[in-house]
Amino acid sequence: MQKVRPLHDRVLVRRLEDTETTRNGLFIPDSAKEKPQQAEVVAVGDGRLNDEGERMPLDVKPGDRILFGKYSGSEVKVAGDEYLILREDEVLGVLSK
Repeated sequence: MQKVRPLHDRVLVRRLEDTETTRNGLFIPDSAKEKPQQAEVVAVGDGRLNDEGERMPLDVKPGDRILFGKYSGSEVKVAGDEYLILREDEVLGVLSK
């Protein structure tokens, strides 16, 4: 199994799938669905370097559920699984339980 370790201030996430029916019970076909804007963090980079050359750790960690912008990140496929690589500044927020 291949593993991916994001570099610097990048975050590797897996999109969380939306439900396939509406509240009224109507089925939504794949062609009409929007891509979800929620994801689970799979891996994070070491952080970016500041002006003094010190690493600035990321605010997110593996296992966090996040929100991100609609057109954020780059889609990648690793070992048949689809992921998204985002910069930390593309993460809009962390969802809490």
